[in-house]
This record gives sequence, structure tokens and C-alpha cells, in this order.
Amino acid sequence: MKTIVSILFLGILIIGCKNQEHTKKDEHLHQETKTSKEKAPKKKPLSPHTETMTMIGDAHIHIDYSSPGVRGRIIFGGLVGYDQVWQAGAHMATWIETNKDLIINGETLPKGKYGFFTIPSKGDWTVMINKNWEQHGKDEYDEKDDVIRFKITPTLSEEITEHLEYKVNKIDDKSGTISMAWEKVNLEFPFVIKN
Repeated sequence: MKTIVSILFLGILIIGCKNQEHTKKDEHLHQETKTSKEKAPKKKPLSPHTETMTMIGDAHIHIDYSSPGVRGRIIFGGLVGYDQVWQAGAHMATWIETNKDLIINGETLPKGKYGFFTIPSKGDWTVMINKNWEQHGKDEYDEKDDVIRFKITPTLSEEITEHLEYKVNKIDDKSGTISMAWEKVNLEFPFVIKN
């Protein structure tokens, strides 16, 4: 009887030790997996969220956009089709905000926040500043919500601007320009701060 009890005890002891070894191996594997995931570098977004802002006199002008890269692609007439509304950025629509009324192309843009859209073309582009600033891409764009709409002639460059870039440029305390550059295309238009 003692022999049977001894054999059972020895069997339980061996099984217990083997289970403990498996548990330690599993814990070690789990720790290695966790560590390798923690060390993995974060991927940079392909179209990082970007903003630019400038004070001109007491006017604060702010542009918020996602900045896609060229990455060897044909952009205008390719990725961004000609004669179609474009949200002038990636993901959410680009927006512009001003705390003062501005005069753009002879029209008043009241202080506030607006969507910024364009219609790229082989010739002149159309620029639209729209009441609906908070939308994904151009999904909800409606021409009847345009506050200002005008044509502009782009300039072409031999140098490629890899990532879409907006700038608010100060001319003096009452005026400036807004510019957009991507791929080989540059757009720029003036504005005046309304008294």
C-alpha cells in the first residue's frame, strides 16, 4: 500500500513540476512578445495633421489641414482629379479661421471658421471658402454654402514640394497672402483686414 501511495505521490510531483516549467516558459514567451511590441517604432502618418497661423495687426488667421505627401505619384490630374471639388488636404476638410473680417477678391469674409476647397484645373483653379468647415473630405460640400468663390491662376515650379503646405504671409499690419504649395503647384491670393 505504501508503494502505491509513494508511486502516486511521485507521479503527482512530476506532473506538477512539468506544469510549472510550461507556465514559466509561457510567461517568458509572453514577456518577449510584449517587449518586442513595445520596442516597435511608431509609424509616421502618411498625411500628418498640420496647422499654420499668423498674427497680422490684431487679426489672427489660422489654417488647419492634413498634409499628404507626393511619394512619387502624379498629384494634379492623377490622385487629385481635374475639374472636381477637392478638400485642399487629406482626410477632414481643410479649414481657415479668422477673428477679424477679411476682404478676399473684393468680397467680405466675416470673422469665423470656414471650409477651404478648390477645383484644380489645367488652367485657372477655383477657390471656395465655405460655411461647412467640419466635414470629412468633400462629402458634404455644397456650392450654395460658399461664402466666397473665385478663380486663381496657379504658378508652376520645377521643384517638388513633397508635403502639402499652407502659409499665411504678412505684407503689413493690414494685409497679407494665403499660399498653398504641393507637388509643382503653387497658389497664392491676397487679403486685406477690414476696418
